[in-house]
Amino acid sequence: MHTSTARSPGLPRTPHARQAATVALTALAPASWGTTYAVTTELLPPGHPLFAGLMRALPAGLLALAITRVLPRGDWWWKAAVLGVLNIGAFFPLLFLAAERLPGGVAATLGAAQPLLVAGLAVVALHDRPTAWRLGWGVIGVLGVGLVVLGPRARLDAVGVLAGLGGTAFMACGVVLTKRWGRPAGAGPMTLAGWQLTAGGLLLLPLTLGIEGVPRRIDAGAVGGYLWLGSMGGLIAYTLWFRGIGRLPVGASAPLVLLSPLVAAVVGVALGESTTLPQTLGFALALAAMLAAQLTGPDRRARTGRDRSSADPAREARLR
Repeated sequence: MHTSTARSPGLPRTPHARQAATVALTALAPASWGTTYAVTTELLPPGHPLFAGLMRALPAGLLALAITRVLPRGDWWWKAAVLGVLNIGAFFPLLFLAAERLPGGVAATLGAAQPLLVAGLAVVALHDRPTAWRLGWGVIGVLGVGLVVLGPRARLDAVGVLAGLGGTAFMACGVVLTKRWGRPAGAGPMTLAGWQLTAGGLLLLPLTLGIEGVPRRIDAGAVGGYLWLGSMGGLIAYTLWFRGIGRLPVGASAPLVLLSPLVAAVVGVALGESTTLPQTLGFALALAAMLAAQLTGPDRRARTGRDRSSADPAREARLR
C-alpha cells in the first residue's frame, strides 16, 4: 500500500513559511502608506488635512461594515472607539498635516521611530521585554531611514515635525493595544478595520465640517487620490495590518513600518529626486534592519538553549 505524503498545493509547508507569507502580506500595508506623501502633495487640495483623513476613513469604514455586517458587542464598543481614535481619528489628520508641511521623506522618517516606541510601550502593556537584537536593529533602521530621506536641503517645519511625531505616537499606542486586546470571536481583520475606520471617521466628521469644511475645488486627480487612500491605503491596508498584528509578535510587526519611508523615498526618486551614496547606504541599512527584525536574535537563542540545558528531568519528576 502506498501512502502519499504530498501536501496540499498552494499551502505553506512549514511554520516559518507561513510566518514569511504573513510578513509579506502585512508589509503591503506600510508599503501602501508610503505613497500617502506623494498623493497628498501631488493630487489633494492643500490645507485640508481633516477632510483628507475623513475621506480616507469614513467611506472605507462604512463599506467594511456593509460587507461584514458585524457590529461590536459588549466592551468592544468602547475598545473599537479607542482604537479608532488612536489608529485613525488622531493619526490620519496629523499624518496629512505633516505631509503638507514637510518633504515626504522627512515626514516619513518621523514615523520610522514607531518600532522603538512600540517596544517601549509593549514592556508596560504587554510585559513583552524586547531583545537587544531587535532594539539594536530598530535603531539601525531609524538611522538608515534618516540617511535615505534627510539631507542638507531637508526643510523642517516645527508644526509639521510635531504633527509627525504625534501621529507616530498615537499609532504606536494603537498597535500595542490592538495586540493586547486581540479580536473578539467572530470578528475578522476586515471587521476590526471597519470598526476603527468608521469610529475614526465619525470623530473627524464634525471636526472637518466645523473647522475646515469641504475644499472649494475637487478635481479628477483629487478624486483619484481619495479613492487610492481610502481603498489600498485604507480598507485593504488596515485589514492586512490588523491580520498581521494578530499573528506576528509585536517586535516583528512593528519594524515593517520602515517600509513606509522607504517607499516614500523611492516614489520621490520616481518623481525626479536625485539620490546620493549616503542615501543608497541608508536604504540598504533600513532594509537589512527590517529583515533582521523578523529573525530570532542570538540572545534569544542562547537564552532558550540555556533554559533547555538547565532543565533537570529527575527534579521535574520529583516536583510532579
